[in-house]
Amino acid sequence: MNALYETKYFNSAVKKQYILLGDAFYHLLSDYKIEPKNLIFLCIGSDRSTGDCLGPLIGHKLKKFLPNSFIYGSLEHPVHAKNLEETINSIQKKHPDGFIIAIDASLGQKKHIGYVTLSNRPLTPGLGVDKELLSVGHIALTGIVNINGYANSFILSSTRLNTVMELADFITLGLWYGTKKATNPNYTFA
Repeated sequence: MNALYETKYFNSAVKKQYILLGDAFYHLLSDYKIEPKNLIFLCIGSDRSTGDCLGPLIGHKLKKFLPNSFIYGSLEHPVHAKNLEETINSIQKKHPDGFIIAIDASLGQKKHIGYVTLSNRPLTPGLGVDKELLSVGHIALTGIVNINGYANSFILSSTRLNTVMELADFITLGLWYGTKKATNPNYTFA
């Protein structure tokens, strides 16, 4: 297990950089000695806000790409501030050996819109909109959907859907590739 916290950035606008995201995800799983059968994807957000729907949209897509994985949070059943604690309790009961990858939208600097962050630390959802929620996950993955500034709730709700969709596709492909590689380390994307 890596003692130092590290965050890596990936630009979703760069063609096939999701392979680099997948490789970094695979290496984190290897560092922690995690088997794919213990992976839990916790996709946080609300389907009622364009910027905040990144997590549920990724959950929706992951159910198609990784049908045998444990995925919490989707467009049909979002995980958000009101049910996060209940969901975490349920995950801990059902999957005591589970390794949680927490996924959420985030706000950042203008130059980082469209970037994805991957870090070996828990995620603290709600920071951008001044909500105090518990930190979750072993690995945090965020998509920077818009700028951080004044009235962040408004900024999230007025985020371009195209940005969210591109990030969702990029993250889904990266997680799919990394999980595939964790199952078969010799796997390469054709």
